[in-house]
Amino acid sequence: MTDQYVLDLRQVDETQVAVVGGKGAHLGGLSRIEGVRVPDGFCVTTDAFRRIMAEAPSIDDQLDRLACVAPDDREGIRTLSARVRRTIEETAVPGDLAAAITGAHARLGERAACAVRSSATAEDLPTASFAGQQDTYMNVVGPRAVLEHVSRCWASLFTERAVTYRLRNGIDHRTVHMAVVVQRMVLPRAAGVLFTADPVTGNRKVATVDAGFGLGEALVSGLVNPDVFTVRDGEVVTRSIATKRRAVHAVPTGGTREVALDPGRRTEPALTDAQAVRLVRLGRRIEAHFGGPQDVEWCLDDDGFQIVQSRPITTLFPIPGSGSGDQENRVYVSVGHQQMMTDPMRPLGLSVWQLTAMAPMHEAGGRLFVDVTQRLASPASRAALLDVMGRGDPLVRDALETVLSHDGFVPALPEMAPAARTAGGPPPGGAPAPIETDPAIVTELVERSRTSVAALERDIRTKSGPALFDFLLEAFEEHKRVLGDPLNIQAIMAGIQATWWLNDKLLEWLGEKNAADTLTLSAPGNVTSEMGLALLDVADVIRPWPQVVAFLEGAEGLLGDGFLDELPKLPGGAEARAAIEDYLDRYGMRCVGEIDITRPRWRERPAALVPVILDHVRNFAPGAAARRFEQGLRKAREKEREVLSRLRALPEGDRKAEETRRMIDRVRTFIGYREYPKYGIVSRYFVYKQALLAEAERLVRAGVLSEKEDAFYLTFEELRDVVRSHRVDDGLVRRRKDAFRSYHALTPPRVITSDGEALTGAYRREDVPAGALVGVPVSAGTVEGRARVVLDMAEADLEAGDILVTAFTDPSWSPLFVGITGLVTEVGGLMTHGAVIAREYGLPAVVGVERATRLIRDGQRIRVHGTDGYVEILP
Repeated sequence: MTDQYVLDLRQVDETQVAVVGGKGAHLGGLSRIEGVRVPDGFCVTTDAFRRIMAEAPSIDDQLDRLACVAPDDREGIRTLSARVRRTIEETAVPGDLAAAITGAHARLGERAACAVRSSATAEDLPTASFAGQQDTYMNVVGPRAVLEHVSRCWASLFTERAVTYRLRNGIDHRTVHMAVVVQRMVLPRAAGVLFTADPVTGNRKVATVDAGFGLGEALVSGLVNPDVFTVRDGEVVTRSIATKRRAVHAVPTGGTREVALDPGRRTEPALTDAQAVRLVRLGRRIEAHFGGPQDVEWCLDDDGFQIVQSRPITTLFPIPGSGSGDQENRVYVSVGHQQMMTDPMRPLGLSVWQLTAMAPMHEAGGRLFVDVTQRLASPASRAALLDVMGRGDPLVRDALETVLSHDGFVPALPEMAPAARTAGGPPPGGAPAPIETDPAIVTELVERSRTSVAALERDIRTKSGPALFDFLLEAFEEHKRVLGDPLNIQAIMAGIQATWWLNDKLLEWLGEKNAADTLTLSAPGNVTSEMGLALLDVADVIRPWPQVVAFLEGAEGLLGDGFLDELPKLPGGAEARAAIEDYLDRYGMRCVGEIDITRPRWRERPAALVPVILDHVRNFAPGAAARRFEQGLRKAREKEREVLSRLRALPEGDRKAEETRRMIDRVRTFIGYREYPKYGIVSRYFVYKQALLAEAERLVRAGVLSEKEDAFYLTFEELRDVVRSHRVDDGLVRRRKDAFRSYHALTPPRVITSDGEALTGAYRREDVPAGALVGVPVSAGTVEGRARVVLDMAEADLEAGDILVTAFTDPSWSPLFVGITGLVTEVGGLMTHGAVIAREYGLPAVVGVERATRLIRDGQRIRVHGTDGYVEILP
């Protein structure tokens, strides 16, 4: 059977999505897998849909109006989508098209009962599952009924849910078309769903089978609870048999009905263990054919299993390093959770970070992960790794301990002899040798970094073409040399370890939690806190000039990045521009998500700073930066005097006080430097980016790239090859853009194994009030106020006294910190950037609060317990 409008399922494969839609293409692919039975049927092609749309009256005007509706306008979507559906259903099917459909149906049997199922071209794709957005009709009997239900499937492309999804995801209604699958109806004894990977944990070696009696519609609709079988390594490892009071059966004249099950059958399993294992074997074949975990709908009749649908499980987080072919068990830790940036990165950003990182990193879902398997396997390095991870983010430690509790997953290596452990330096996670408490060390390190960046800026100016990429590879080595400088690592660890010492010892000696938080207020040389305070100084320059303020307020959200050129036309504008330019000279290389080289820097988009500047103009008096720094310094000195006085009153008090004094000196000498290496990294990144964008612009002028940002969707090596050959795979760039968009829907786990098991960890605390949100205490104090849930720094609208609630904060968020009274984040640990700056500014802060931005509503009053690590939502 070959026709413009109708194709037999056996003529179809998964490459024909544009012709038969996602469901049709998958069913065609399924029918080609040896040992997999698919009910006979045919596809009504997208050409048929296009023909109907061409003949439907006024449909173009209706689609134009629908495209202009806001995704949140439910009433508008409801009204307009219903009108489109009605128009399509009332459009007569042309005679030749109707004959093609009824002829194909006749070949199944004149009175054959059929399932009529929508199959959209944007359905069941590897990067997005559109399950349930269009319609399926069961047990359709007779040619006239089949035609009627084909029309309903066409119309179902415009259900409210489908329209809303496309509007939210920027999908043009006209780019999606509808095919229809018509299949011989299966009248099963049992039916259900098979997930070839655990849909909850993500474990690819565990399959789950949901099963019930009769048609699968009873499970999908929630009419009954399913029997659930968990299968691993060819055997059922758990089973849960539900009480199934009802089932859905086909009616001979067409349609379906609910029936009550006999009491004796209600607790019978819908499948035997052997059948569940056999079904999972079929699922593994299907998974291998399509190249990834599948959500499979199945039926069991007298002849065995029939597969009626298979779609990718799009919610699973990809496994790092899965393309390497390595069969060993692996444990990976998220880099983004350590760097406070869990958004996906573009390929160029990923590859540059990998090329400049101090440890090998593996990509998955647009994020990076480090393989810690070897460190966990060795008893010596395991303890050090768990200690460091636990101090930074207790959820990571708990997740790793959960993996270790899986018998045999991480093989234990024998304890090494001390000589063997020290032969290659300290074990991973071990502390570097200590250094003297000398401020000159920090001065020297900062100067080394500045000199290195200046040399990079000087030497890169003359490089272009392939020579630029050779130069950059050498620059990346210099980048790593600066970061790996032993003195650099010693200085970073000196501040961190002094913080740990103070918190541990003062808790032990004085019973005081997180004492180091106050002792480190206004520590010298913290480039990130200085960046936040410096924007207050910019606001001081702008505040006296009402026309400048009015210009910025009137155009807020509409400003182009050329607004700086407009400022000198206003009274005070030249001064305002000079202040902003000076700020950008020092900090313009920074931005939200700055570890991704492709993110726009403040120097590239200075308008991103305007909302924060205006908040500072409104909420602060002149001189706020200096006052805040002095207040912090005074509190730190008062705290030092108080702590030392209390210690001297203890047994062996003079010794304890002297040790503590030395550690306070040490922490204040080095803790500010903790932020400088990141400043050096992003300073170098901006230099790299400017050079790479110059190459991309040359490629655009040569007609190789459509736009310079296309270079962001190539890896460093791929871009290097394009510069050499002046040829690019446009399809690759498009696929990378689609994949990057899809990655935003994925939540990266803190820890993931090579089996795909994603672990977020748990706090396992009992010392918090009922209903409180638990996190990591990173900056002491308690504060109550209005929660402002901010997902985009550029959209922050903060008032004095607000508490910032967000997913994560990297150094670029620091300008907001000066205007808030507390901080809550979903990601972070004791020594991540947000925590360090919160302590620097004296803000009570709790980080690592899972789902904080969803559990706390914008505008709610909350109480942040920064000392004890929890957040209360107040009535």
